[in-house]
Amino acid sequence: ARMNSPDRNCMSRFMILAFCVVAVGSLLQACSSTTGPYRTSASGYRDSLRAQQLTEDAADLVFSDPERAEELLREALTADLYHGPAHNNLGVVFLNSGRLYDAASEFEWARKLMPGHPDPRLNLALTLEEAGRIGEAADSYHTALEVYPNHLPTLMGLTRMQIRTGTTDEHTRSNLQEIVMRSSDSVWRSWAERELLRLDE
Repeated sequence: ARMNSPDRNCMSRFMILAFCVVAVGSLLQACSSTTGPYRTSASGYRDSLRAQQLTEDAADLVFSDPERAEELLREALTADLYHGPAHNNLGVVFLNSGRLYDAASEFEWARKLMPGHPDPRLNLALTLEEAGRIGEAADSYHTALEVYPNHLPTLMGLTRMQIRTGTTDEHTRSNLQEIVMRSSDSVWRSWAERELLRLDE
């Protein structure tokens, strides 16, 4: 990841790289149409094992060869339209290429198919933030925290956005303290420490 400081573009990309590709273990309707980015089986048969294998193969290529990753993920969703990790990872491919609407559609799919997983919600928040829809992004960050309380990547993304946009609240300080204590990344820790000092000024 290209990261020197936690600025908007660089840190968003870092978070996607580090946390949001799932390795497997109104927007929604647009995604399910026959003109969508993948075909569905005419017989309705779902090959979940094939979808899982293709998603795993694509996960290693999302950043190094996104075009090939996209092909594999389309194949995965042709095998099983309801494979949540494939939707999530295809959304990451779209987000990294600036296709925000397509990315949001995929993260909406993944969010519904992976109800207990924070990553699609975090990814959707990053997409909405990139689109300048700060209020909706905040809602999506908070939803990720509802399904996975104290999820560190989400705390990092939410806190960074709040400070960048001047929308800090009563939780910002404690979130910064969490980042200092729990993050293994020295850049994030240094950033959080600086922001805590600024709050005391």
